[in-house]
Amino acid sequence: MKLRESNIQRLKSEVYDVLIIGGGINGAVSAAALSARGLRVGLIDRGDFAGGTSQQSSNLAWGGIKYMESGEYLLVRNLCKSRNRLIREYPSTVQEIRFFTTIARGFRWHPWILWLGTWLYWIIGLGFTEPPRLLSRRKIEAEEPVVNADDALGGFEYSDAYLHDNDARFVFNFVRSALSNGCIAANYVESLGAEYAHDVWRVMARDVESGAGFTVRAKVLINAAGAWVDAHNQLTGIRTEHRHALSKGIHLIVDRISQVERVLTFFADDGRLFFAIPMGPCTCIGTTDTRVSDPQVEVTEEDRQFVLDNINKRLRLDKPLTSEDVIATRCGVRPLAIKGEVGADTDFLQLSRKHVIEADRSRAHLSVFGGKLTDCINVGEEVCELVQAIGLELPFPRYKWYGEPSRVVCEEFEHQARLMNLDDMTAPESSEPLSRRLWRRYGAQAIGLLENIREDSRQAEVLIKGTEYIRCELRQAARREMIVTLDDFLRRRSKIALVEREDVIRNAPGLMEACEILFGDKAQARFDEYFGR
Repeated sequence: MKLRESNIQRLKSEVYDVLIIGGGINGAVSAAALSARGLRVGLIDRGDFAGGTSQQSSNLAWGGIKYMESGEYLLVRNLCKSRNRLIREYPSTVQEIRFFTTIARGFRWHPWILWLGTWLYWIIGLGFTEPPRLLSRRKIEAEEPVVNADDALGGFEYSDAYLHDNDARFVFNFVRSALSNGCIAANYVESLGAEYAHDVWRVMARDVESGAGFTVRAKVLINAAGAWVDAHNQLTGIRTEHRHALSKGIHLIVDRISQVERVLTFFADDGRLFFAIPMGPCTCIGTTDTRVSDPQVEVTEEDRQFVLDNINKRLRLDKPLTSEDVIATRCGVRPLAIKGEVGADTDFLQLSRKHVIEADRSRAHLSVFGGKLTDCINVGEEVCELVQAIGLELPFPRYKWYGEPSRVVCEEFEHQARLMNLDDMTAPESSEPLSRRLWRRYGAQAIGLLENIREDSRQAEVLIKGTEYIRCELRQAARREMIVTLDDFLRRRSKIALVEREDVIRNAPGLMEACEILFGDKAQARFDEYFGR
C-alpha cells in the first residue's frame, strides 16, 4: 500500500508525457511500451489492474481459427503472428497446447472440410506449431475416453496457445514492467473527466479508497478503459468514428475432467465454439456469446444451464455436472470495435474481433477499441507510433519492451536455485518445481526471492495451505503489487479464487497470516469484506 500511496502523491505533483486511463491489457501494454521507450507515463484504473474484461478471458492466446469462417483471413494471419511472438517471447508463460475437436453428425461442415481448414490455419500461422491431425471416431474414443463420441462423425486436432497462469496475472506483469521503467501507476483511482487547454490535459481524479479528489496533468491522454471507453469519451467530449458493441461470455470452473493437458473443443447445440480448458487442478468450461448493453454483467441461471447441458451432452462422466460442481465462475463482456449501428438481428459471432486505435491529433488523445490478449504486443507498438505521430519524441524508439528476461538472467537464476537446492523445498502438493514457478511469475525479480529464502528458509514454506504460495511471495506482493483488497490477491495476482471453493479458502490455515502481511492492521477488515461478514 505504501507504493500506491506514494504514486498517488506523485500523480498530483508532476506533468506527464502520457496519462493512460484503464489498467486492463490495452492500458497495461501501452504503459509498458511507452515507459520503456523513455516517456514519463502515468496509469490509473478506477478498480484493480485487470479488473474488467482482462480477468474474464478464456486464458487462450490463439489465432482465431473461427474467424476464418467469416473470411477475416488477414485478421487470422495477424493474430497467428501475434500468438507465435507471445510463445517465443514468453516461453514459460504462453505455451502451445493441442485443441481436440469433436464434430457431431449433422454439423454444417464435414470433418474432412474442417480438417483441411486446420491445415490452411497452420499454413497461415507459418507452420509455427505442431501440424493438425484428423481424428476418426475410434481415435477420439481411444485417446480421450471422457468425450462422448457416440454421435461423432470424427474430428481433428490442432494447436494454439494458452496462459499457464491466469490472464490477470499476465496483465499485471506488464504493469509491473512499466513501474520498473518509471511509470507512476495507481489502482482504485477513478477519472471523473478531463479538459484539454494550452496543450495539456487536466484529468479530475478521485482516490476511490479515501474519496479524495485531485488533478493529474499530461500532454497526451490515452483512453484504454475497455468496455467503458465510450463512456469516458463522453466525459471528455471526444468524438470517434468507432464505438463498442458488447458481447457477454461466461465460463464455469469445475474439478478437472481430463488428465490430458489439452483443450477439448466442441460446437454447442446452436453452433458456437465451446471449450473445456485445463486450469491447474480444474477445468474451465465455456463460453457463450450474448449481446448486452451494459458492461456490468453476471452469470444467469440460463447461462449456467446452457453450459452444463452442453458439456454433459458431450462428455462421458460418472455423473452429470450440476451447479453444485461449479467451483467458480467467470463472466465478462468482450468489447467489439464497430462503426455505425448494430441491428437487432446482427449475428455477434460475425462481428470482427480486431482492435482499432483512433487518434485525435488536435487534442492529443487516443481511444483504444476492442482488442484481444493475443494481440497485446501489437497494441503497444501501435500506441507508441501514434503518440510519436501526435508530436512526442520517444527517447528510445527501438528499445524492446516486451518478453521475458534474457537467457543470461534466466541461467543466473537457475544456477543460484541449484546451488541452494531450491527445488528440494517444493511442497509435496505442488504441481511443478518451485524454481520453475517463481521464474514464470516473477522473472528477474525471482532472484530477490532467492535471497529472502537464503536468509530465512521459512520464506520457502507454503503460507496458505492448499495453495502453492510461499511466504516470500506474499511479502513481495505486499511491497510491489499494490494489493488493496483480498480479491486483488486471490483473484488477480493469483488464481486461488478460481480453483478453490470459497469455504475452503475461508478456512485455509495461514490465510489470516497472509492478510496480516498484505494489509497490516486492516487484515481482519479485508478478510471480512471479502467473505461478506
